[in-house]
Amino acid sequence: MTIMRLLLVLSLLCPLVSGYSERDRAHDLMSKYPLIDGHNDLALQLRILHNNRLSQIDLHNVSKVATDITRLQAGHVQAQMFAVYVMCGAQEKDAVRLTLEQIDVVRRMCTEYQDFELVTSAQELKTSQMRHKIACLISIEGGHSIDSSLPALRMFYQLGVRSMALTHTCNTPWAESSSKVYNVYQRHNNSLTHFGKAVVEEMNRLGMIVDLSHTSWDTAGAVLKHSKAPIIFSHSSSHSICNHSRNVPDWLLQELKKNRGLIMVNLHNNFISCRDDANISHVADHFDHIKNVIGAELLGIGGDFEGAISFPQGLEDVSKYPALIQELLQRNWTENDLADVLRRNFLRVFEEVEMVRDNLREKMPSEVQIPIKEVQNPCRLVLRPPDRRGLPSDQTPSSRADQRPTDLIILALVLLLQRLLKME
Repeated sequence: MTIMRLLLVLSLLCPLVSGYSERDRAHDLMSKYPLIDGHNDLALQLRILHNNRLSQIDLHNVSKVATDITRLQAGHVQAQMFAVYVMCGAQEKDAVRLTLEQIDVVRRMCTEYQDFELVTSAQELKTSQMRHKIACLISIEGGHSIDSSLPALRMFYQLGVRSMALTHTCNTPWAESSSKVYNVYQRHNNSLTHFGKAVVEEMNRLGMIVDLSHTSWDTAGAVLKHSKAPIIFSHSSSHSICNHSRNVPDWLLQELKKNRGLIMVNLHNNFISCRDDANISHVADHFDHIKNVIGAELLGIGGDFEGAISFPQGLEDVSKYPALIQELLQRNWTENDLADVLRRNFLRVFEEVEMVRDNLREKMPSEVQIPIKEVQNPCRLVLRPPDRRGLPSDQTPSSRADQRPTDLIILALVLLLQRLLKME
């Protein structure tokens, strides 16, 4: 017993004597396996604070935000999924235009700055690490951005989008949100419509990652059963630890395990502690619980910086990620488990999504269209010739053309009469 106590004391003293602490261990681990972060809303803040005018700022050091190049490097963030988000109020209006503008600003910042590199494949993501670049992945946050159009979805893919969340805080005509903020497109017992399934199928065919953060549990369950490829929750946490509707319950985690997908833990206080304040220990509780339910091989990190208001003490910006890894090391997480969490799990999912795409290469692009009655969008133009039978006789194109010579004659007579009157 005395020998055992002595060994325990020595094990505790060794880091102090050697000067190699858990903090050093966390930084070393993240140097070897730098983080792939599943969600960041910097593009939204660039619009809010700077109207997307990149010429007015230096992305190495940006005030009023939690993300810039300097802090990404300090936090060992090697790849960042940048969200392209437009407000739900743009649904049925100009969501597609706004989404294009947000894609533009992400593409610009990731091509105009040498520290960044825009990537569109798992292989490019791996190569960017060897090139010591911060890889940029583009993700659309909210299916309302495609205006219920599969051609629009395909064009976004061509622009570099590699992931899309099916909803944000509003329902789309074809999928259901976890939020009740917007009373739009309400349905009963139809959380993923026929067109919604076509969206998932087309994303599988393209090789675009399906993101279920923000969807309702019923929609998430339906997608997990329908998708041929693994899906992600890019920024969601455990409902068992914090019973917020944005978090994932254990039964849905089990479905995720069958799908071989990934849940990337969100750091927003309200999703972590269900309060306005939280700390790193609260965040680690989510990791522990999810690991116990489905294993570390289905876990990742999706911080949600710039998209939420408050973050745990000690995790206030992207430079602080090593503190979370240090906490998990202190909770006896193995370095192999943490290597999975930091990057290997996401790479595995991305590669499997691309494998499904390759297996579907013979499948033609989907031509499924959503029924007009399901969209109910007054701004959606139906391209067809006017029905002449429904027009009054004096409003048909031919009758208007016939009237033109008569109108000119009348106008000439009026002008002539005015000249004669002046001569008198």
